[in-house]
Amino acid sequence: MFVYSIKSKHIKIAFLVLFIIVTVISLAILSQDSKETGKSGMSIKASTHDERMAFLSQYGWEIDEEPVEVQEVIIPNEFDDTYNAYNEIQKAQGFDLTVYSGMRVKRWTYKIKNYKGYENKDCIHTNILVYDGLVIGGDVCSVELDGFMHGFPMP
Repeated sequence: MFVYSIKSKHIKIAFLVLFIIVTVISLAILSQDSKETGKSGMSIKASTHDERMAFLSQYGWEIDEEPVEVQEVIIPNEFDDTYNAYNEIQKAQGFDLTVYSGMRVKRWTYKIKNYKGYENKDCIHTNILVYDGLVIGGDVCSVELDGFMHGFPMP
């Protein structure tokens, strides 16, 4: 017969180690979940056409099935006045392009079909900036000569 005794100090250390392991695993899981949702709690997944459509539908937008354009763009290392103004739109909707300075991202452009006052026109577009399958920014704009630009929420 074997008898093994454990000091209470060792039990406390074992529980502390177990607690730390569980905490680290929980934070890793939460971090992954928060990566796929923006600050507003909305899904920002954009790897597939359906995910991009779902992203825009969270704001109430209806888009054409096919994109107008898909283009690779490089976020500049240093922002000029124009890019700073554009980034202010991004910050207002929970994104920040300075984090992606110098990186290549994809810009998906779609026609919006349900912009109030422009329902039967092809001049309202949305641009979605995607990096690593997640939306990192974008806008809704008019491509008319005296057009406008704003974030994703409907005005």
